[in-house]
Amino acid sequence: MAGFVRELERRAGPALRLEQRARGGVGCVVWDAALVLAKFLETGSCPLARRHVLELGAGTGAVGIMAATLGADVTVTDLEELQELLRVNIENNKHLVTGGEDVTEFQPPPDYILMADCIYYEESLEPLLKTLKDLTGPDTCVLCCYEQRTMGKNPEIERKYFEVSVGNMRFLNTRKAALCWIG
Repeated sequence: MAGFVRELERRAGPALRLEQRARGGVGCVVWDAALVLAKFLETGSCPLARRHVLELGAGTGAVGIMAATLGADVTVTDLEELQELLRVNIENNKHLVTGGEDVTEFQPPPDYILMADCIYYEESLEPLLKTLKDLTGPDTCVLCCYEQRTMGKNPEIERKYFEVSVGNMRFLNTRKAALCWIG
């Protein structure tokens, strides 16, 4: 399938090279929220070295691969139809990370759960919230970065997500995306 490469510059070392697809749905492109979250991780505000990290809805894997370059033990997940693209991007960037294996279960709870642009699709909201509830532990920090959208059902979906997931939540707003974490 026709694709194109997006380079994601890193503060230290070579850029990530992320294959994208011209066809195949929203998970086949590196979206702005993924770039914002990946760059946020590079700031060191959340220590990732030797931490267990789970990325939900990884798409191209940009965020999870960036976390791995920062020393995290990362598991990336997405729908079956995106697994091949995830494997390609992991392979293309394997020289920047260590380790690597397929896993079927994720226990104990991760130190961090990362999500970039996962709050937009109404049908996935309940399964996403259930997944977060099932996988978070008392010390899990959830980093959710998304582009605020004002069209269609998106404002209502965002409102529902935050109503259900409210707890000990702090917000950091950027120009293009809102980043929140639960901890």
